[in-house]
Amino acid sequence: MQSVWPLFVLLIGFLFVAALTFCTFAIDRRPNFVVIFADDVSCSDFGTYGHPHIRTPHIDRLAAEGIRFDAAFLTCSSCSPSRSSILTGRYPHNTGAAKLHMPLPADQVVLTGLLKQHGYYTASAGKWHLGKAAEKHFDLIVGGLPSGCEHWVEVLSGRPQEKPFFLWLAAFDAHRTYEPNTVDPPHDPGDTVVPPFLPDVPETREDLALYYDEVSRLDHYVGQVLGALREAGIADNTFVLFMADNGRPFPRCKTTLYDSGIHTPLVVRYPKVVTAGSICDNLVSSIDIAPTILQLAGVEVPSSMQGRSFTPLLSDPTATLRDYVFAEHNWHDYQCHERSVRDQRYLYIRNSLPHLPATPPADAVMSPTYAAMRQLFSAGKLTPPQQSCFLSPRVAEELYDVQEDPHCLTNLASAADGAATLERMRAAVDDWIERTNDRFPESPTPDRFDRSTGERLIIRLDIHFVSPS
Repeated sequence: MQSVWPLFVLLIGFLFVAALTFCTFAIDRRPNFVVIFADDVSCSDFGTYGHPHIRTPHIDRLAAEGIRFDAAFLTCSSCSPSRSSILTGRYPHNTGAAKLHMPLPADQVVLTGLLKQHGYYTASAGKWHLGKAAEKHFDLIVGGLPSGCEHWVEVLSGRPQEKPFFLWLAAFDAHRTYEPNTVDPPHDPGDTVVPPFLPDVPETREDLALYYDEVSRLDHYVGQVLGALREAGIADNTFVLFMADNGRPFPRCKTTLYDSGIHTPLVVRYPKVVTAGSICDNLVSSIDIAPTILQLAGVEVPSSMQGRSFTPLLSDPTATLRDYVFAEHNWHDYQCHERSVRDQRYLYIRNSLPHLPATPPADAVMSPTYAAMRQLFSAGKLTPPQQSCFLSPRVAEELYDVQEDPHCLTNLASAADGAATLERMRAAVDDWIERTNDRFPESPTPDRFDRSTGERLIIRLDIHFVSPS
């Protein structure tokens, strides 16, 4: 019996090692992906992008440990069209969901659906703004209020341990409306940075301070996710991307094609490829995200995707991916149709409906900032850029030197020395419109909200009055 015991112990040890080895090989070692969305936040409103007072320590650390893209742009400054564009790697007018609240059609090829087909666990937590048909591309969808971030760590911790995963973590922060005491301590209105296209009055500063609070609340939840990844021992094998879906919900920001509307923060942490503290100044479009993730996951990029993988920029931030980025403004509360192209120095915007004013989205129209602007406009106390959202008709073409004029205050479209640049940018937009089969809608969607008050309109259909959804 004594001679058998050592053999038994040896057998148990062998089986333990074999089981451990089997489990090791059974676990899929492909990279994980976590994509985190701010809702309605402009690029400049983070410490890592130069804001002097807003508190975003976790996002700042993410940038310090990864790569910060300083020339990343969205295809649309409107929530659901922007998100659908990112998931499909296609321009909004090619997704079938170009306008606000339009569901992503069932026939679209979607990033998460492809990952799911190739063995990834896919989950969405927070704001869901993609429609019913898109639900099939996710294994799990959960909500969360008021921040939208409440279940992020729970979803991360509850994932299947044997599978690589993709998490779509979508905040409501910093979408209106705002409440006081969102964070402790709150931001001081005196510390807010008022851009020159907004009036520097108490109403604007108090409004911005509440907005800052929601950005900081979002940052807190980002920190929780990053901490959970480290505690789980998977941070180094996880590609973490932070960005926004469109600009801050203030006049001349959200829904516009200025940098205040479509210039997005874009930060990536992926230690396997990225050198900590890297900065990339070269152009990237939000439609490039889906091809990038698919390439890193070892999944073939479908021909339907119009973006380009920016994987080369992760290891070499000096590489060039694009000469131009393109964007569009379709219906979002109000009738509109604009197209734009941007290179490293210039921004060109074409407005198909110049007889209509550049009214901000309805939530911004109902803001304290806009109420103060209406009074100041009536009193003749706004500067020309601050008046732009009230004026009609307005110019059909705009051209800005964004290096010299980052807030897009001086339109160069009629300047003699800008003629050659204007022609080049016009040609770029014309070519993009042709290549992507972009067409002006036969029946543009009318206004659904009052342009002065932001209140929902009652639309007459036949003999019935209904409130539009």
